[in-house]
Amino acid sequence: MIFRTMSVQRQNIPDKISDAINRVDAFDKCTGKTKYINDFKFDGMLYAKTLRSTRPRAKIKSIHIPELPDGYYIVDKNDVPGRNRVKILIYDQPFFAEDVVNYIGEPILLVVGPHREKILHILSQIEVNYEDLEPVLTMDDALSADSPRIFGRDNCFVDYKYYKGNPEKAFANAQKIIQRTYRTGYQEHIYIEPQGVIGLFEDGKIKVYGSIQCPYYVKRALAEGLDFDEDKIRVIQVATGGAFGGKEEYPSIIAGQVAFASIKTKRPVKLILDRKEDIIATTKRHPSITHYRTALDENNNIIAMDVDIKFNAGAYAGLSDVVLQRGMFSAAGVYNVPNIIVRGRAVCTNNVPAGAFRGFGAPQVFFAVESHFDEIAEEIGENPLDFRMRHIIKKGERTSTGGILRQEVKLPQMVERVNELSHIRNKWKRYSEQKGSIRRGIGISMFYHGCGFTGKGEEIIQGKATLRKYPDGKVEILVSNVEMGQGALTALRKIVARTLQIPIQDVIYENPDTDRVPDSGPTVASRTVMIVGGLLKKCAEEMKSRWNQQDKMEISRVYKHPDYIQWDQEAMCGDAYPTYSWGINVVEIKVDTITYEITPEKVWAIFDVGIPIDEKMLRGQFDGGIVQGLGYAYMEIMQSSNGKLIQDSITDYIIPTANDVPEIVSETIDNPYEYGPFGAKCAGELPFVGAAPALASAVRNALHTEISQIPITPEMLMKICEKNK
Repeated sequence: MIFRTMSVQRQNIPDKISDAINRVDAFDKCTGKTKYINDFKFDGMLYAKTLRSTRPRAKIKSIHIPELPDGYYIVDKNDVPGRNRVKILIYDQPFFAEDVVNYIGEPILLVVGPHREKILHILSQIEVNYEDLEPVLTMDDALSADSPRIFGRDNCFVDYKYYKGNPEKAFANAQKIIQRTYRTGYQEHIYIEPQGVIGLFEDGKIKVYGSIQCPYYVKRALAEGLDFDEDKIRVIQVATGGAFGGKEEYPSIIAGQVAFASIKTKRPVKLILDRKEDIIATTKRHPSITHYRTALDENNNIIAMDVDIKFNAGAYAGLSDVVLQRGMFSAAGVYNVPNIIVRGRAVCTNNVPAGAFRGFGAPQVFFAVESHFDEIAEEIGENPLDFRMRHIIKKGERTSTGGILRQEVKLPQMVERVNELSHIRNKWKRYSEQKGSIRRGIGISMFYHGCGFTGKGEEIIQGKATLRKYPDGKVEILVSNVEMGQGALTALRKIVARTLQIPIQDVIYENPDTDRVPDSGPTVASRTVMIVGGLLKKCAEEMKSRWNQQDKMEISRVYKHPDYIQWDQEAMCGDAYPTYSWGINVVEIKVDTITYEITPEKVWAIFDVGIPIDEKMLRGQFDGGIVQGLGYAYMEIMQSSNGKLIQDSITDYIIPTANDVPEIVSETIDNPYEYGPFGAKCAGELPFVGAAPALASAVRNALHTEISQIPITPEMLMKICEKNK
């Protein structure tokens, strides 16, 4: 397979790293030259379509397959040469169902052949004889003592707990205790391009091309499923039309399926999910239930919290372990809570598995904690902004896990600036006194994103980055991190070009190919610029110092945490992250109290991402994340009935369009991180986290009512307001 090198425009190195340059992939994408997975064709290529379970939980008694025409194949569990389990965090999810199916949409087999129409006809003739088993469909049912045990004795994939201080004593001395429960629903990624892969088996080696986030995740999963040495596996990422976490672990499943199919048929095999199938079968944001029990002293200061977090993981564990951990570490929000106990459970149910999604775990819990702060302030009669300011964590203080904040926390300056822009202090009081059918509301949220993997995660991965100089003076970036719309192809080039003081077009950075690039870790957790970009900057600094010594050279670096990081994974105690990025959102809305329709009108956002690598690209990240978060708050409804998703198409599952985007004003505040390239910290996931709680806060302000659940639908608001009359 020959790839065409992307044409990169000649651009001067800007005076400041934050100054914008044109994205290097913009021209090819805007002119239609970029090739996505469905654009690839190979000689003799076959197509595949999946037969999926129609039951939430059942035994497979038998499968009747019609006589197949010549050139058509069935690929199922019997065609898996190695282990029929996908390597994610634990080995529970099969490539193909075996004796039992555990959710509607679980893959049972592939039909493979040269013509798509014929494949669909064969699929329609296959009959699966099921013996239905009692499903577990809600978290409450799963945790009931009378419920069937799906996996494990308590229907929990993981059950964690950590604490700080002495919460039991603090609660015993409390003057007031306030309790609330908060719920969030599913959210579907709706990336531009559905999931897709192509498998080729040639000369004893499997090659997989795909729209993927994590090439080495796929490679390791293939090694297990194929029982191959890793040098017999090659994974190549092609241009990826969006991911948001949805192409982190899921492509490992379909990559295995096309690999097995290609080995069986001895032909290239393409598997592209259509949109409905993608929605039914792929991972979602975890629904959650979070309960807060909070103790106040005689001055209405928070002295303790008891937080219980439950995430609906669905039928298989997937990435729920790490998603839950990040949610748990968000339990105190941006506030200094001296005594806290947090319990978190990833609950297994017979629903579609949940997985990574922008912010993974934090958006659910930040909605809960920010809503809780609003409602405590309301109960004690204090302005919610003033109440927050009294509790903001500061440099030198300890996080909920006991880690020390070593970098200045600039939230007070950010609050001052967002108030200058939005006038939230004055508007909050004025809007809270409104009458009439059309009301306005304004709300605020404060939030953070822990940069990189949790605890020792980055050192366990030992991400490696390589920089290679060629005789013509060009330099190539060799990393496994992918461009999926966020700007990695430009940002990493920019870091290297500026460090070496060479033109941007002299820096080569192609889509990752595991035969050519080291494992620098997955493209997740907003780690690409801070972690991998930091490694590349160190490579470039050494290369610059030796530039005239050799025409060809190759320099590599492996990530090592700053020496101050201390983390005990068993106790979940210490520095959960090396540093944090911070944000404040203010959302102003209009609510029609006849139809209960919500209209976001303006958003103000201030972010601390260290030093931005490119202000213009970050504006795109900020605007996109905010709009995606607003959709999560009031528009994106996904419900399940008997294990079947009701909103299973983009006709039924509604996301924001251009007409729904309010005016957005965003700014950054400089706060350089010593160990980030040019002072950069993480940025990509942060903008999503605060939009939903800020919108919910605005609805409370407009309607003087509690909001304990998202998405906030008109039907829900009508019931709440009628009940409060």
